[in-house]
Amino acid sequence: MPSLFDSFALRGVTLKNRLVVSPMCEYSSIDGFANDWHLVHLGSRAVGGAGLVITEAAAVSPEGRITPDDLGLWKDEHIGFLKRITDFIGAQGSVPGIQLAHAGRKGSTYTSWKGSGAVSVLDGGWQPVGPGDAPFADDYPRPAALDAAGIQKVLADFRAATVRALAAGFQVIEIHAAHGYLLHEFCSPLSNQRTDEYGGSFENRIRLAVEVVRAVGALLPNHLPLLVRISATDWTAGGWTIEDSVALAKVLKAEGADLIDTSTGGNVPHATIPATPGYQVEFAERIRREAGVATGAVGLITTAAQAEEIIARGHADLVLLAREELRDPYFPLHAAHALGADVAWPVQYERARPRHQV
Repeated sequence: MPSLFDSFALRGVTLKNRLVVSPMCEYSSIDGFANDWHLVHLGSRAVGGAGLVITEAAAVSPEGRITPDDLGLWKDEHIGFLKRITDFIGAQGSVPGIQLAHAGRKGSTYTSWKGSGAVSVLDGGWQPVGPGDAPFADDYPRPAALDAAGIQKVLADFRAATVRALAAGFQVIEIHAAHGYLLHEFCSPLSNQRTDEYGGSFENRIRLAVEVVRAVGALLPNHLPLLVRISATDWTAGGWTIEDSVALAKVLKAEGADLIDTSTGGNVPHATIPATPGYQVEFAERIRREAGVATGAVGLITTAAQAEEIIARGHADLVLLAREELRDPYFPLHAAHALGADVAWPVQYERARPRHQV
């Protein structure tokens, strides 16, 4: 049986273990730029032993941000500090990854500790876009429906951001197609009421997500992997389902996606989500089994034993941690000790290593 601390190969990139720092928005950028906060936040998780460290959602365009404080990769000037971060992550034996994202109709909103709902023009608000003009919620801005030219701009923005991500030294690219952001909005019948080639049938609704995967994948060297985060269900009647996700995963695998990062929800404001420990793992397992593609499991995974069980039972190939990594940047080192795995500690911290570790 595989173990949490076995290595895992994604194309030509080998992760030293199956633990991944999940993308987590820090809302700490000005004009999209990474800064010392991101270096310390991401760097400390690499020091803590994660096999893969993925940045928060990096907006591919200014209008693709969730908030004015989002990380971005829409201009060349963003590359320099990100390169400093990837160099540091790599020096710790971890692999640097980046999540490329477009917020769609959930854009131009306040960071939670600054307010809620639509950002005012005085605070730098903008016109978000989406598959239609229906807002996410009553206090969110009304988006402009993307026309053909707008869709081509989205594709061009993802391409340009991919080129910049490679220049910044990222070895794993993840496309964000979950949580009610633009690509998920197009996929779900709850948010996509279009009647053109990007709406209506399942094949039409997934078209933009597939085109983004194809566009980004065409720019990646053969040895670098492409991940896609999806929401496996909308948790709402009439919405996107696990059956849809299995079908999408098969298409994305054929288009070159190497792993489906399996989350859920986010597309409607009042979904009933049974948020219990590991509540999304079953979706990762089903996609892995039925679509024949590698998956990552995420969501209320908080202990070494829980993470080990997911890998050992073949429910997923990787375990992504978010809040637990915020609570404990050294979770992988502590998990290795708990499971009796022999892993290297940073030499600077070796004197603190538990002596009874195998």
